[in-house]
Amino acid sequence: MAHPTQLLRTALPAAALAVMAASAGSAAELDGLAPHRAVYDITLDKAKSGAGVSDLSGRMVYELTGSSCEGFTQTMRFVTRMTSSDGDATVNDLRSSTFEDQAATTFKFSSSQYRDDQQTEATAGNAKRDGSDGAIKVEVTKPLKSTKTVGSKTLFPVQHSIAMLAAARAGQSIFAADLYDGSEKGEKVYATTAVIGGKFAPGKTPALPVVKNAERLDKLASWPVSLSYFDKNNDKSDSGPSYELAFLFFENGVSQRLFIDYGDFSIRGALRDLTFLDSPPCEKKP
Repeated sequence: MAHPTQLLRTALPAAALAVMAASAGSAAELDGLAPHRAVYDITLDKAKSGAGVSDLSGRMVYELTGSSCEGFTQTMRFVTRMTSSDGDATVNDLRSSTFEDQAATTFKFSSSQYRDDQQTEATAGNAKRDGSDGAIKVEVTKPLKSTKTVGSKTLFPVQHSIAMLAAARAGQSIFAADLYDGSEKGEKVYATTAVIGGKFAPGKTPALPVVKNAERLDKLASWPVSLSYFDKNNDKSDSGPSYELAFLFFENGVSQRLFIDYGDFSIRGALRDLTFLDSPPCEKKP
């Protein structure tokens, strides 16, 4: 079994990309996304016997900037204090940043992991798609230089979120796509499957904690989503997902009630602060 810290490091970059927000009238609303900053309080949901986790708490700060004309930059910092079954406490600090152009032809990624203020890992690289629907060439610069080719149907994170939101709006109950987000030292490609529940009409969403600026969501429809991540390098056809994500997905891209299941333990993320950021309008070409 992987160490709990390793599981957290592996999953959270992809998990955070499901946490999107948008505001009316912004340049990015064409894609259902808009600049924002969201703060989540993280708590341990449950842990199986032998998981090695007795307690976990922390905070995740996610920020999306940019627009549908200039591309999107995502940054995240995820800090947790994890207590093992032996009573030893460890502070884990994951920091990541990605950039993706609007056409989904360019993707840049970097991340670093710290344990008790000591850096334990750093990853960086970029990926370029050959045209709008061609194969993707990945160049990893950290921790070791390497190159690989990823299938043309693979989606980048923002592209994946936009496609999943479009599927929900279209009434689809299943959305499946391969995802490349720079995880696992830039080597990992996930096969993802989302199960999209029935639509909640505006004002019919189940009761949620009061959060400043989140009152806009009362006028929007939403969908419960369960998103599973599978390791494409695993040849076993009956193998389960590497981890699963669940959240309430609003039609402007905002996610609430974050839940992540790693198999041996699970965590919850409660939205505590939401700030919408300004974005300049796209300039019209002459």
